[in-house]
Amino acid sequence: MTPTHIVFLHYIVLILVSLLALAGYRTYLGLTGHNKNLKFAADGSDVPAFGYRLTRVHANAVECFPFIGGLLIYAIATDATDITNGLAYVLFAARLAQSIILLISTSPLAIQLRFIAFLVQFGICCYWAVMFMLPLM
Repeated sequence: MTPTHIVFLHYIVLILVSLLALAGYRTYLGLTGHNKNLKFAADGSDVPAFGYRLTRVHANAVECFPFIGGLLIYAIATDATDITNGLAYVLFAARLAQSIILLISTSPLAIQLRFIAFLVQFGICCYWAVMFMLPLM
């Protein structure tokens, strides 16, 4: 397995774990009477602050999957993992950092750090996209 394969799998696991945590949290709220009707807003606006942040962690991971996961799977499908292997772990570390920072805090500093983590991911994906397109030009 290449770093690209490993990161692709771990990204999917991150989405699954965040969904399981969110489902567990919402189940807890239902069982303890915090949410009696067991209906939850998809954006997390109707749960306490931690629940909102957990909802956003899951949503952010899913929202970024088309371009992060898409490029990783493109590399795997076209046998071009040599392009993605070098930065795959950096990308996943930034993705994980963004999620953890969001779970911990929404302070102005945390928001800036999350944005930096997102920019790292975005920049790596832009680089990969250019590298994939160069042979096609």
